[in-house]
Amino acid sequence: MKKRLLAALMTSAMMVSMLAGCGSTGGETTAPEGGETAESGDGYSMTLIMSLRDEFLSTLEAGAQAAAEEAGVTLATQDAQNDTGKMLQFIESARNAGDDAVLINLVDAATAQQCIEAAGDMKVVFVNRVPEDTSVLTAGSSAAVVSNENQSGGYQGEFLANYFKEKGQTDVRYLMLQGTLGLVHTEQRSASVIQAMKDGGLNPIEAAAPLVADYDRAVAMDMISPLLTTTEFDCIIANNDAMALGAVEAMTAQGLDPTSIPIVGIDATVDGVQAIKDGTLAMTVFQDANGQGYGAVQAAVNLIEGNAINDGTDYETDETGNIVWVPFEPVTAENVADYE
Repeated sequence: MKKRLLAALMTSAMMVSMLAGCGSTGGETTAPEGGETAESGDGYSMTLIMSLRDEFLSTLEAGAQAAAEEAGVTLATQDAQNDTGKMLQFIESARNAGDDAVLINLVDAATAQQCIEAAGDMKVVFVNRVPEDTSVLTAGSSAAVVSNENQSGGYQGEFLANYFKEKGQTDVRYLMLQGTLGLVHTEQRSASVIQAMKDGGLNPIEAAAPLVADYDRAVAMDMISPLLTTTEFDCIIANNDAMALGAVEAMTAQGLDPTSIPIVGIDATVDGVQAIKDGTLAMTVFQDANGQGYGAVQAAVNLIEGNAINDGTDYETDETGNIVWVPFEPVTAENVADYE
């Protein structure tokens, strides 16, 4: 799948996503490419609880709202503001309101069992962030719709391996901007990019200790700035586009050319895609926020109706049948037009 949802769908769905806490509105929508239009779910009510509302998760919310409209599902949305306590309160409120299912973007991957217990008899679908212990997922009652984070860092590492092999360079000094420590996807993105570089024949060398910038653009810019003129490095690796763009801005502010070295990110945000077009970002990895939101609603309907959790989509599941994989896709200058 190399396209986002149709532009018309996105415009409509994003408008809906701005109305936090409100149910979805009527209207015809289109399923993600390769999927099927949902034909069941009439009368069900669900709540999507996000860890926070940023650019990526707002897009995920739009995908969920689009799926809910197609299925005739009433979908409310809540922002937990990175507070697990608030998330649990929202889950209990959804249960008390008689919702059929709750879609959860975990604040803390270690609290999945608490969320399931708070949900009671509701079906539970974790979206975007997989539980730390996936054994808490139970066929028929809970599931996860996520992307394989090892794949995202793997695509970064493959790109860097090809880039430096073409230059005849094996020893590669890197600066790494990491997201929030303790999060599974931070750990997997960081480890998999280094492993893929090694698998590609490189010898990756830390130019400095990893910088923990919490997925924040401004924090990344501040943290990396002192290293740009005091450390020798060949590339910058960031766990997401926001931090990668912070590095671009830091280099530009110091009169350095960000196109002189490869800077790589993850998520293919609007700004990240534009930076690839401009040449300041070497590559990113498309994480299908729309697909995750759409797949989460579809999985919840499937749980309620006793179907396989990936019915109505073209996504694969893991060996347990409890996790739906929404694939990552590498984005470079060669294919960036597909992601505008």
